[in-house]
Amino acid sequence: MLTSVGRPNVDQVSDHGQAVADLRGQYAAIPAGRPVRLAKPTSNLFRFRADQPGGLDVARFDRVLSVDASTRTAQVQGMTTYEHLVDATLPHGLMPLVVPQLKTITLGGAIAGLGIESSSFRNGLPHESARELEVLTGDGEVVVVGPSDDLFRGFPNSYGTLGYALRAEIELEPVRPFVRLRHVPFGSAEELAEVVEAVCAERSYQGEPVDFIDGTVFSGHEQYLTLADWADSAPYRSDYTGRNIYYRSIQARRTDYLTVRDYLWRWDTDWFWCSRAFGAQHPVVRRLWPKRYLRSDVYHKIVAWDRRSGFSAKLSKAVQEPVIQDVEIPVAKLAEFLDFFHREIGIEPVWLCPIRLRDRVGWPLYPMDPDALYVNVGFWSTVDLRPDEELGSRNRLIEDKVTELGGHKSLYSDSYYGEEDFWAKYDGATYRELKQRFDADARLPDLYAKCVLRR
Repeated sequence: MLTSVGRPNVDQVSDHGQAVADLRGQYAAIPAGRPVRLAKPTSNLFRFRADQPGGLDVARFDRVLSVDASTRTAQVQGMTTYEHLVDATLPHGLMPLVVPQLKTITLGGAIAGLGIESSSFRNGLPHESARELEVLTGDGEVVVVGPSDDLFRGFPNSYGTLGYALRAEIELEPVRPFVRLRHVPFGSAEELAEVVEAVCAERSYQGEPVDFIDGTVFSGHEQYLTLADWADSAPYRSDYTGRNIYYRSIQARRTDYLTVRDYLWRWDTDWFWCSRAFGAQHPVVRRLWPKRYLRSDVYHKIVAWDRRSGFSAKLSKAVQEPVIQDVEIPVAKLAEFLDFFHREIGIEPVWLCPIRLRDRVGWPLYPMDPDALYVNVGFWSTVDLRPDEELGSRNRLIEDKVTELGGHKSLYSDSYYGEEDFWAKYDGATYRELKQRFDADARLPDLYAKCVLRR
């Protein structure tokens, strides 16, 4: 990975330009009618498909081209992971405005497929810090678009069905060496929601600043907000990259300190809490599990293998339905949603992350009210179905409740919407107009087909 201060040097510009030209050549060589996809070594999607040979080779688009500390911007290729992006920006005392929780999420993936983290209550979604996008469209052309362009507005939540981000100019913000965490317990979701709304409005809690906020729900009677702020020094530094498990510390500690890097990746080591499904949290296994394999991408590969092989399903006495979703709920409806979720779904823990859009113009394929405060609710597990339940029934129940409460659902995992309902939620009119302009021959998949029909 190459980095520099200021504008990209001539060699970097030339190399990127050659990589773009070569990729266009690859694209043009794909016969008409054959599906176009990317050949990527990692994925953070949960729409698993059988392995397919070939695909566009985008390995050369994984670099940070430049970091400009004076303007607090970076030029970044689309397949650059946030792990590498953070490694390039932190030496300059900077970080992306929103750093999604998992190391191998790519910048292009976060822009096309959304993302969120504990700075989202003040910085919105990752694509809102992009100033410019270079996109390989479905027509095989390369265009550079900015905030006033329709494709720029319609690119978020398009999931590679309009084109692929090859490069982005993004905003950065300054960091300090440490982050102080306060884990505040609440006995009810109603009280928690009230505090979320107040903290996000005031950016403080009990007279002290709040730069980051997220929450963890262990049950209907045990839930925490983690309120974090920048610090120049720390009386100690906790380490959750080895034997210690971060989410368990939320229950045990009231105050904690992490380096900025460890704070950004606090959830990756155990994939939030999902590593327990592989035994990685058992004390004996933990000692034997190599530290370099305590990573979300390792766990994702295990899940993908399990889905293909059906191994865990063969061991289970019940029919299990994967319920892996992130939904945005208006803060006023959060308690109602959590009550429904505990009663009807029963997955614990659950992650909470407040979000308010920065941009007031809007993002048509994922329409959110810019005046509203939402809380992202994330849950990732399986549920045992009752004998009379069909596979997909719990996910459909969640989809219906989210709609009832005026919320939204991310599309990185299984979705069950009917086509008319889907396009009503994700602005089918705008999508079809963009599809006609930038992928007239439908070289790339349709958004509904990709996210719901899973073709």
